[in-house]
Amino acid sequence: MTTRPSARAMAAATPADRDRYVDLLRVASLGTVIAGHWLMAAVSTDGIGNLLALVPALQVLTWALQIMPVFFFVGGFSHALSHRSLARRGEGSVYAAFLRARLRRLLRPTLAFVLVWAAVALAVQLAGHGGGTLTGAALRLVTQPLWFIGIYLAMVAFTPPLLKLHERHGWAAFAALAGAAALVDVLRFALGVPYVEFLNFALVWLAVHQLGFLRADGRIRRPAVLAAAGLAGAALLVAFGPYPLSMVGMPGEKVSNMAPPTLALLCHGLWLVGAVQLAARPAGAWLERPRVWRTVVAANGVAMTAFLWHLTAMLAVYGAQLALGMDLPAPATAAWWAQVPVRILAAAALTGVFVALLRRFEAPAPGRPAGPAGAAAGPVAALGITLCLLGVLGLSMTGLGGLLDGHSATLIAVPVTAPAAIAMALGGALLVERSARARRVRLRG
Repeated sequence: MTTRPSARAMAAATPADRDRYVDLLRVASLGTVIAGHWLMAAVSTDGIGNLLALVPALQVLTWALQIMPVFFFVGGFSHALSHRSLARRGEGSVYAAFLRARLRRLLRPTLAFVLVWAAVALAVQLAGHGGGTLTGAALRLVTQPLWFIGIYLAMVAFTPPLLKLHERHGWAAFAALAGAAALVDVLRFALGVPYVEFLNFALVWLAVHQLGFLRADGRIRRPAVLAAAGLAGAALLVAFGPYPLSMVGMPGEKVSNMAPPTLALLCHGLWLVGAVQLAARPAGAWLERPRVWRTVVAANGVAMTAFLWHLTAMLAVYGAQLALGMDLPAPATAAWWAQVPVRILAAAALTGVFVALLRRFEAPAPGRPAGPAGAAAGPVAALGITLCLLGVLGLSMTGLGGLLDGHSATLIAVPVTAPAAIAMALGGALLVERSARARRVRLRG
């Protein structure tokens, strides 16, 4: 049997050379996203809306609260260190071992979330309750944050070749990705080339990911310049270009900075990366305090579970209000704002309950360590992660509201249904897990 070490034990065992600030950024970025979602959700008896669309003046807050670029930046840093560590060992397929190592803690809580919610959605629809306004909206909304996990899977998949590109060309590799993203926007907005904008789902986020490689090598030496250039670039693009003010998607808008990503969002990512780098030294000293570091370690151990279930908790709070016969004030009114602190505290408490029940899926999976893999391990792992990211992205688009009626969404010009997306995610995870053979261990004594 294996037992999960406590946060206190893990904190005490932290190597002296560990970059603790990266762990803080990971937790802080996910926590900011969770808080932002709780605040933006404007639920009424008519459905679920977006507070930022109802109060456009608040959209400027997304320039600080749209923090996902920081998470992807941190991912690039961690992926570079992990891949280099595995490459130094030189056993079997480094690519397969890298994918397996990076994805186990990500996919296990994600697939548990998907299976639980799929069972709930199926039960609701079999009982004939899936067509209600709030129920239908909830079944669509609850899977939307999975887009972030799908993009993250793509970053993991592309890490080995892009890390080689970084090691050869450094900042020029980032500049090439950023330049390609800018060219896509020119083709999209100036020349009207159809469908080209979808390339920026890869180019923009991979450029931000590339900044993590640069941090891993200590090559972001002027963060103030990076922050100023990014902020000025984003401001100019929004002021004089076709880009909206909000750095998150707004319902009904013709152009979104998020879906697909734009050059303005890439500039926003540059400003955020520069800003967090400026805070690295004082934050590093703060993280040396034992109590602070134990808190960060504990939060890192459950951050993905909290992210996956935070919308469920929020919807449950609103559902409880309706079940108790309480009025839901019109969003953005004084009565609505008065309820915000109570709703957020209730959602946070319920998220804590979900974390306590489901954190086991985020714990490192017990089992024998992976040994040298065969020649097919790399291609098998590549196929597995491709199926995973397509399945997760497909599910984020289809939602779970049409399990029984064949509701589909278009993913890369191919219609996909929720059952098909779930099957792809499960099958891909199995292929990644089986891509490296388990090493036999002989126990003595």
